[in-house]
Amino acid sequence: MPRDANPLFLSADTMALATDLYELTMAAGYYHAGLNEPATFEMFVRKLPPNRSYLLVAGLEQVVHYLRHVRFSGKAVDYLRAQPVFANVGDEFFDYLRAFRFTGDLHAMPEGTVAFAGEALVRVTAPLIEAQLVETYLLATVNFQTLVATKASRVVAAAQGRAVVDFGTRRAHGPQAGYAAARAAYIGGCVGTSNVLAGYELGIPISGTQAHSWVMAFDTEEHAFQAYYDVFPDSTVLLLDTYDSIAATHKAIAFGPSLRGVRLDSGDLAAQSRRVRKILDAAGLHDTRIFASSDLNEYRIDALLKKGAKLDAFGVGTDLVTSRDAPALAGVYKLVELQRDGEPAPCVKQSAAKKTYPGRKQVRRLSDKRGRYRRDVICLDHEDCGGEALLVPVLRRGKLVGELPSLEAIQQRAGEALALLPPRFRRFKGAEQYPVSISPGLEALRTQAVGHVKRAKA
Repeated sequence: MPRDANPLFLSADTMALATDLYELTMAAGYYHAGLNEPATFEMFVRKLPPNRSYLLVAGLEQVVHYLRHVRFSGKAVDYLRAQPVFANVGDEFFDYLRAFRFTGDLHAMPEGTVAFAGEALVRVTAPLIEAQLVETYLLATVNFQTLVATKASRVVAAAQGRAVVDFGTRRAHGPQAGYAAARAAYIGGCVGTSNVLAGYELGIPISGTQAHSWVMAFDTEEHAFQAYYDVFPDSTVLLLDTYDSIAATHKAIAFGPSLRGVRLDSGDLAAQSRRVRKILDAAGLHDTRIFASSDLNEYRIDALLKKGAKLDAFGVGTDLVTSRDAPALAGVYKLVELQRDGEPAPCVKQSAAKKTYPGRKQVRRLSDKRGRYRRDVICLDHEDCGGEALLVPVLRRGKLVGELPSLEAIQQRAGEALALLPPRFRRFKGAEQYPVSISPGLEALRTQAVGHVKRAKA
């Protein structure tokens, strides 16, 4: 199915309205003030959430789709004109909205890139109104998918090579969030998802067993197991803990080595898995896998494996799709440059806790001889600070530059990037802070911009 039909993307009739009201009131204000010069905004995360030492960038494909297709339909414009807040806005602005297209440039870190606090993940350069109007959608998309992809990468690391499947759709904040989370979790290293729509649209492998209700719907547990096996003889994974996990295991071994797996979903998973493994092995079912679920996250998986749990795969739900221990990413989108009288003028915010650096920026990554990440430098776009430039052109004048990578390629990129981040920066708790510095040129520009603001106030 073409990406244009993807249900994660809003329809043409509603896409432009997926924004905060103040984006539209500012747009109307800019229009009537005659202020629509080229402007540059950058999205970055001020501070990493607790126990997070890096970010895994995700969501860019949806941002690109939005920028290429965002329109104000006639119905959308009529709706806005009817709002009291726009009562004094002239007809010309609504004519502008009817013809609205994104015509600017987009630079971004490719999905699957490892990033850190303060670094621009996305840079938009466009006429001011265009650049302003896309803020809400960009932030909502990149914040959420980056949050989940980062969480998934931690869970996958905890599993130490064992498979992790996204089981979170039913606990996500709505079906669209579940779909987006499935995509982000796959980027973060999950091998599959329970979300069938994500499988259909994105090609992510789908996975599932049965619920406790299946077992309870039959007169006996044996009958429930046999009925499921009769329909799915090549893929049966039996749920053991509806009544008694150990007793259920003794019933499960009757299916012999063709039984693909069993699932534990409650209780002491470490102790139960050891007992279940012994029973399976004694019956010659050495290849029958033990799958675990039940409120798992990276901390619990790590603890289970340290206790010697005999588990082969994990289904992770709520904690994955909500990133429950750190459920929000503080990504912001700030104006850093605006053309005045045909010349680029740096824009800077001075508030103590939320200061910004002006100017179009680049993030450069310096690595050691083995390719491992050593440190990053945030510098001016034209400044030569060595290393690899992480922000790459994606859209130019509203047109796509090159082709977007496949989801599989993004997942591979993420895995390779994480492997190049030294282990001391990847610990679940107490990770070292990765060194990110500000270049001399950028510091000098901020000093210049702050001085200009002070003189303007005098």
